[in-house]
Amino acid sequence: MRTITPHEMVDRARELSHALLAELPERWAHTVGVAARADELARTLADGGELLVAAAWLHDVGYAEALRDTGFHPLDGARHLHRIGWPARLNGLVAHHSGACYVADVRGLLPALAAFPRGQSPMADLLTYADQTVGPHGADMTVEQRIADMLSRHGRRSPQARAHHRRGPYLRAVAARVERRLAEVRVPV
Repeated sequence: MRTITPHEMVDRARELSHALLAELPERWAHTVGVAARADELARTLADGGELLVAAAWLHDVGYAEALRDTGFHPLDGARHLHRIGWPARLNGLVAHHSGACYVADVRGLLPALAAFPRGQSPMADLLTYADQTVGPHGADMTVEQRIADMLSRHGRRSPQARAHHRRGPYLRAVAARVERRLAEVRVPV
C-alpha cells in the first residue's frame, strides 16, 4: 500500500470492511458501532486517532468467508491485511484486539498470532474497549453485558468460554483503564 494520509486510511478501511462484511449484516452493524465508538475515544489520544478508527473498521474482517483460514477471526483478518499491505501496527491491533491471545492459546494458535506485534498501549486498550462496549447488533452494551452475551452466544464449551478465566479479568482491567482515562480527559462514553 502506498503512503496515504490518515484520513484516506480511515476511508479505505471503511470501504474494505464494507466490501468484506456487507453480507454479514449483524457483523457489519457491530463494526459500524465499534468504529463510531473508536472515533469518540480517539479524542483521548494525542496522536494516532485515525489508526485507531481504521483498526476499528477492520477489527472483524476475519469473519468474512473469503478470508477464512484458521477460523479465528483476529488472526485471519490480520493475515489478510498483512498480505495486502496494511501497516504492521494496524495488523497487530486487529490480531490482538479484545484479548485474542487468550482464545488463541486455547485454540493452539498462539504461535501464529505471535507473528503480529502485540502493542500493550492506550490505543490497544481503546480498540478493545470499543469492541467490548458495542453488541453484536451495534447497540451499546456495558463490558459485563458484552461478556455475558459472548458466553451465551458461543456456549460453555467454546474456546471463548474456556479462555474466560484469563480473558474476562483482562477485559475488565482494560475497561477500568479506559474509563479512568475518559474521566481524566472528560470524554463522555
